[in-house]
Parts: sequence; structure tokens; C-alpha cells
Amino acid sequence: MDWLHAVFQKSPETALFLSLAAGYLIGQINFGKFQLGGVGGSLIAAVVVSQVGVQIDNGVKSVMFAVFIYAVGYDSGPQFFNSLNRRTLREIAMAVFLAVTALVTVIVCAKVFGLNKGLAAGLAGGALTQSAIIGTAGDAIARLGLSAAETKALQADVAIAYAVTYVFGSLGAIIVCVNILPKFMGRGLREAAIEAEKSLAGDAAGPAPGQVSVLPSLVGRAYRVMPGGGAGRTVAQIEMAEDDSITVERIRRAGRAVEPRPDVMLDADDIVLVVGRREVMVGATARIGEEVADTDGISVIMQRREGVFAKRGMNRTTIAAVRATVDREMRHGVYLQAISRAGMPLPVLPETRLEHGDVLTFYGSPQDTKRAVDAAGYELPYSNKTDFIYMGVGIVIGLLMGLVVVRVGGIPITLGSGGGCLLAGLVFGWMRGKHPMYGVMPPAASQLLKDFGLAAFVAVVGLNSGLQAVVTVKESGLSLFLLGVFVTLFPLLLTMLFGRYVLRYDNAAVFAGALSGSRSANPAFGGVLEKAGSPVPTAAFAVTYALANVLLTLLGPLVVGLV
Repeated sequence: MDWLHAVFQKSPETALFLSLAAGYLIGQINFGKFQLGGVGGSLIAAVVVSQVGVQIDNGVKSVMFAVFIYAVGYDSGPQFFNSLNRRTLREIAMAVFLAVTALVTVIVCAKVFGLNKGLAAGLAGGALTQSAIIGTAGDAIARLGLSAAETKALQADVAIAYAVTYVFGSLGAIIVCVNILPKFMGRGLREAAIEAEKSLAGDAAGPAPGQVSVLPSLVGRAYRVMPGGGAGRTVAQIEMAEDDSITVERIRRAGRAVEPRPDVMLDADDIVLVVGRREVMVGATARIGEEVADTDGISVIMQRREGVFAKRGMNRTTIAAVRATVDREMRHGVYLQAISRAGMPLPVLPETRLEHGDVLTFYGSPQDTKRAVDAAGYELPYSNKTDFIYMGVGIVIGLLMGLVVVRVGGIPITLGSGGGCLLAGLVFGWMRGKHPMYGVMPPAASQLLKDFGLAAFVAVVGLNSGLQAVVTVKESGLSLFLLGVFVTLFPLLLTMLFGRYVLRYDNAAVFAGALSGSRSANPAFGGVLEKAGSPVPTAAFAVTYALANVLLTLLGPLVVGLV
């Protein structure tokens, strides 16, 4: 192995990327329905590679963690701040209860079984599957003023305890949310999801991510005008009869195009292209004529255009009220297809209240949609390039906040670089949600920062502390594993009882989404969605997950300070 040691000494980055590649390969291996995942796999692979002898500069670790934790905050910021209202007090209470319960459980276990700060923090990170705790705890340990050797040993213990307890941390959350909770509620997740769909949106539930409806809400159809149908009626009469839910976009008469002005009267055998909402178009045959497949020379290109709602005097106004203030000519040919607020979709219903900063998706001809976005506010240009100015300023501010130390009763309290970047990410992500013109970070770019940043950070920890890790696992591996089982299950089960009997959750699907989010348990949420076969659990999950990403991440320095 001397040759491999020599290679790593000359090019330590080789060891880093080898650990990542091997770790993600290990993470894809199925153990029944469980996968270790890329982060856990990278840690194990790095520990194995470290046995050859390799050291990575700690500056690499700091940079990787900074971009990772900033991206976590950036993505969670809009949902985090939007969740702080009276309508989601139940979800807020659940996320806070689980975080506090988990913190108390870890501290009690550490006191009873004599765990040091590193092992206790790693126990929290692995048993709660909150990988960011590795970073926040390691950063807090580095600020204790210990010797370099003591700091390195404690940071190594964080990684060790995380690796020992992580596997059951993921598996236990799946068991509780997918298996135990439905039995406890006496209702399967699928049945509960169907019940929630009926109460929220009748039989018309929206598609899950990656799915499209086979019956789209907006469609185009070509009709041949028939006597007794549309013949003898003007374009305006056809459209107004359906409360402007359809639009005549094209008319072909005897092979010639006729401009579809409101006062144009339709003749028998005219071919008309009508665009509108599907539920209205179904009955259009009786009122216009027979549907035809021949669309030669009549087809039209439609466009989806996104605009930011910023109309003065209309903030927090319902869609119905906005529509009532816009004259028919302005809204003609334009359909509101979707609404999102800080990245989260909203239902397109008359009673939905629009807020400044909401992104509206309009459907119609290019000139109609351009008119609509200008009237609503301003157009949101499409971009797949990250705004590095915005991102760089955010990370710099976060790192500077992490340098601030406040002494309370002689005890130094600081956010650290991790807490500072997390807070900056939350604020900058929230500001981006309010002002979508600035701070672009496409979802794929954000995901890369989170995946690569965390995996590289964990791999560096494993490479620099792997030799010590093997010794500690041999000495206390079994006891750590059993403690991890307890820390995984106890807060979850206690929170489940709290949610049912105190918060009064009565729908198993919604409850399961909220509980998995409170534990920031993505694998468990995936299992909940699979069993529910519906996006119903997503709303509650989004609120608790955003909170849990912040609250559980902060457990790292809290455990280090309290143990």
C-alpha cells in the first residue's frame, strides 16, 4: 500500500474524490428497502481510505461546509419564514417539540453513559439523520479553546458516532412514519390521503412532482360552425356565453383567415380554433358545432409566461377581486395557469389571496401573456445561471456573523461559521422569494451545492480522523449503536403521541408528512408519499421540514455546549 500512500501524499485531492465515488457507490446498495445514501457511504469510504494515511487541508472542509449550509438555508428560507404564522402553529409546535425532545434525550444519554462532547454530537447527527450536525458540532468544538490534538479527537468522535448510528436513524424514521403511525391512527395512508383530497379539493387532486394530468386544465379545440350552433353569433357572444372561460383565437372561412374581432359574426362551415378551460370546452360542441381534426392553417402557438405580482393597491387581494377590477379587453385570451409563492405552489381558486412577490404563470398567445404580466407587475425572465454576486455576498455576511462572540455569564456564545451561513442563507433565500428578479440559484445548482458540499465535508472529516475512528468503534461501537436506536425512536414516538393527543392530528397522511418533516427524514417522507399515492402529505411536510432543517442543525453546538 506504500504506492497508494505516496499518491495520496502528492495528490490528497485524489483521496477525496475516490472517497466520494466509492461512497456514493456504497450508498446505492440496497439493504432490503434501505439505502445508506451518498453521505453515509462517503463517510465510510473515507474512513477506509484514511487507513492508507492521508490528510486534507481543513480549509477545504470549511469551504465545503459553508456552501452546503448556505444552500440549505437558501432553499428553506422562504418556507421557514412563511411558516411562522397562526395557520401553521400546529406544524411549528410539532417541529419544536421534536427538536427539544431530541436534545433532552441526547443530553440525558450522554450524562448517563459518560459520552464526551464529540460522541454526543455524533449520536445526535446520526440518530436524527441530520448530517449538518457534524459540521455545526465540529465548528463548535474548534471554538472551545482546546489543544489541536484534543480538538481533532473530539471531531473524530463526532464522525464515528454519526457513522455508527446513521443507518438505524434512517431506518427507524421509516418504520415509525410508514408503519407504526398508520396502525396507531387505525387508518392506512392511502385511505387517509383520499379522504383529505376529497375534503380539500373534491375529486380533483393535483399531480405529484414529475407527473402530468392526462386531462389538462387548458386545451385547444377546432370546430366546424353549424347552423343552430355558433352560426349567426358574434365572437363576443360565443366567449361571453361562457363567462370568458373560452377564447376564439382563429377563424378560417372558405380557406381564408378572418381576424377574430369581437364583432365578427360566424358563418356556417367556418372553422374556428377555440382555447379555454377543459370543463367548459366539453360542452362547446353543442354551442358551436362539431369538432374537427383538420387544423391546417388554423393552429396557433401558445405561450406560458411568468410574471411577478406587484400591482399597487392589490396586495393580499383574492383572485376573484383582482379579476373584477380588470376590464374584459385586458384579460381577454389570458388564463392564469399556476401560482407559486416563495417556490411553493398555490391553488388557483377564486378565494386564493395574491401577495406581492407571488409568481403567476399565464397561458395564452405571446401578445396576450405579455400584456398580462405587464399589468400584473413585471416579467420574470428565465435563467439557469446562478447569481454568484448574491450568493457570494450572502456567504461572506454569514461567515462574518460567525465571527461574532457574545459572552453571557462568562460563557462565549457564537453562531460559528455554520450557524452564520445558515442564518444568512435563510434570510437571502427569503428575500429571493419576495423579490424573484434577484439572487437566481436554479434548483439543480442548489442541489449540487448541498450534495457535493456535505459529501465532501464529511469525506474530509473521515479522511482526517479515520485512523482514530477504527479504534473507537472497536471500544464502544455496540453501546453507541443501541443508544442510537433509542435516540431515533424515543423522540419520534413521543412526538407522535404529542401530535395525536395534544395537536389533534386526525388524518394519518397529513400527520405522517408532518412527523417525517419534523425529523427532516427524507427517506421516511419518500415512503409516506409512496404509501399515500398522493401529494397530500407534502404541505405539512414542507412546513415542518423547513423548521427542522434549522432546529436540528442547531443541536450540534447546543449538545457541545451542554454536555
